[in-house]
Amino acid sequence: MYTKFFKTILLVATGLFLNSCDKDYNSIGGDLIGGNNFDLSKYTSQVVAYNQKIGPIESSNLPVNALGVYSNGPFGTTTANFATQVTLEAVKPTIGVNPVIESVVLTIPYFSTLKSTEASTGNNTYTLDSIYGGGKIKLSVYESGFAMQRLDPNNSFQAQKYYTDQNSIFDANKIGNRLNDDMDPAQNEAFFFSPEEYRETKIVDTKETVTRTAPGMRLNLNKTFFKTNIIDAAASGNLATNDVFRNYFRGLYFKVEKISGVESQMAMLNFAAGKITINYKEDSTDPVKAGDPIVRLDKSIVINLTGTTVNLLNDTDSASYSNVFASSNATTGDAKLHLKGGEGSLAVIELFSKTDVRGFDSNGNPTNVPNGVSDELDDLRYPADGKKLLINEANLVFHIDAAAMAGAKEPNRVYLYDLTHSQSILDYKVDGTSGTKAQNGKFIYSGFIKKEAVTDGRGQTYKVRLTNQIRNLIKNADSTNVKLGLVVTGDINNSTSASLRTAKPLFSKAPRASVITPLGTVLYGNNVADEAKKLKLEIYYTKSNN
Repeated sequence: MYTKFFKTILLVATGLFLNSCDKDYNSIGGDLIGGNNFDLSKYTSQVVAYNQKIGPIESSNLPVNALGVYSNGPFGTTTANFATQVTLEAVKPTIGVNPVIESVVLTIPYFSTLKSTEASTGNNTYTLDSIYGGGKIKLSVYESGFAMQRLDPNNSFQAQKYYTDQNSIFDANKIGNRLNDDMDPAQNEAFFFSPEEYRETKIVDTKETVTRTAPGMRLNLNKTFFKTNIIDAAASGNLATNDVFRNYFRGLYFKVEKISGVESQMAMLNFAAGKITINYKEDSTDPVKAGDPIVRLDKSIVINLTGTTVNLLNDTDSASYSNVFASSNATTGDAKLHLKGGEGSLAVIELFSKTDVRGFDSNGNPTNVPNGVSDELDDLRYPADGKKLLINEANLVFHIDAAAMAGAKEPNRVYLYDLTHSQSILDYKVDGTSGTKAQNGKFIYSGFIKKEAVTDGRGQTYKVRLTNQIRNLIKNADSTNVKLGLVVTGDINNSTSASLRTAKPLFSKAPRASVITPLGTVLYGNNVADEAKKLKLEIYYTKSNN
């Protein structure tokens, strides 16, 4: 009896649980319904996709910035310079008697991963992340004479915008000789992003200690310059506040140049974590006995690389890449889609055709369509059989042109967004999955590269899920079928936009996360004969038999 009773309770509880799960699932999935009363079907819709050049774009105050020269296969070469304001870590420093600079060191950490630690020495081996190319570049760091502003007085004191194509202004306003004038060519004439950790050995209480620092840029700067312009400037009040200091010392300009006949190199850097440390000695003010030497004290001034910044990019496009935009066809779509970061390019994607695929009623009017309007989207909204479509899944699958990308570094992810309104699509917004790195997170929305597992590990496809976007279009007749944009992304979790220097007919902004990557990819578009590679919208749906 008790056994039968508990079995009954268990069956009822299970039914209630499944019912509640089904309700939750449907509220999240929005009418994702299955069962014996429905037939699973696949609908393939043709799309139109074409190339658009982005051009100069806002690059002020980016979270990471490119520095170096990168030759990127089918796209050409990008040169990335950088300018930043600087800030005193402690204002109004008190400079003592007889200050003498021991060293001036500029440090900027690299993005790196600890690979191994040697047990006998404790020395670490690292691999560098976000490094492109394996060569060397000429690097010069100058005092900047261009006064960058935080707010724009000509635009209601909104944040001042600086753009990728403004390098000539900073180059023309650099002051004096380069500051990184060390005799070691690895610090200037033949600079490279080294994966070696920095080790400093000191004797403390007769014991040798080693301090280890993860890989980073480490440049010795001109001591005479900083003695004159920083140490001696304290007495004149130029270091009294950071507002005064920024007006006096307007920042740094990092200029890179390609070395003739040598492979170049580029890195993405977090300059805001960088600093200049001025180490100097001064006389102690403590009284000493007659004949005893004056005690010298160790002092330092730290200048942080914080404030308004700008990434300054110059692209030398390959001939084939330049021709892409001259032949782009917004009506029929393009055979290949060229996506490139920085001030590169994006693809515009238009969903659903304007042709009637369903037919007409006996009076010659479109069937089941309000106001006599007929297009593919309305065919899905108002099926001729009257049975509502319930969308299970919708995807865009982009096939990579392996021949065009042979030997080139491939971006890990692409980002599909609402081009019309410069915002993310619904599937991105509702995807709460997150990761610890810029390329992680938004796992359901996806956009990940799918690579070959057996052969050379090259990329095959990118798939982006837009289930909710399509579901909303079909379910809600008043929703707008917007144009979509596709770009490469350096941070999938960043969906903000950056303004173009010159607005295009279709868009005036582009994703900020696309500006922070130099990478690109070539994808097959819709205007290709090979059906296996052709870009299409795939919709999986169910229909009620009731």
